[in-house]
Amino acid sequence: MLPDLLRNVSFFQVLFRIDQDLAETCRQAGCPYCQGPLYYAPYLRKPRGGPKDLPEEYQKRFSLCCGREECRRRVLPPSCLFLGRKVYWQAVILVALTLRQRRTTGVSINRLMRMFSISRATIVRWLQYFRSVFPVSASWQRIRGRVHAAIGDHGLPGLLVDSFLDHSTDSSAGLVACLQFLAAGQAR
Repeated sequence: MLPDLLRNVSFFQVLFRIDQDLAETCRQAGCPYCQGPLYYAPYLRKPRGGPKDLPEEYQKRFSLCCGREECRRRVLPPSCLFLGRKVYWQAVILVALTLRQRRTTGVSINRLMRMFSISRATIVRWLQYFRSVFPVSASWQRIRGRVHAAIGDHGLPGLLVDSFLDHSTDSSAGLVACLQFLAAGQAR
């Protein structure tokens, strides 16, 4: 069921609209460094793992630039589509790792490689990121207290995704809620 979401253009449309709202909220707040006005300066990414027929517009990473001449610093608003500088869509990373981490029905790395056209090294890197980097990140520390204690750092991101799926009416709503939750941790 989760892999089917990643082939659905309307799923990415929802995430794009959420990213638009997050960027606008960030823009209205002004520059966090000098309180100057922020202007849109998006850039095109070429993320992997989504449907082939996604509009190019959805591949934009919203970015903002301060309008004050003496500042001109960039601000990256939170995103549901992108996970930092990772090449794959954030939803693809979460779905692949959740499928892998499910203990009773966990999918083999070989099957994930075929499903998502991902190399073994990439999957291992993602697992390592969620084992050692993400649990100590400022992003996770900002939102850690908002989830049940049973979601231990050792089970990220699978336990987190499963928790949102368990509390949602369908898998699409659950994954979107999880992505929004993670984006909340990115806010400064």
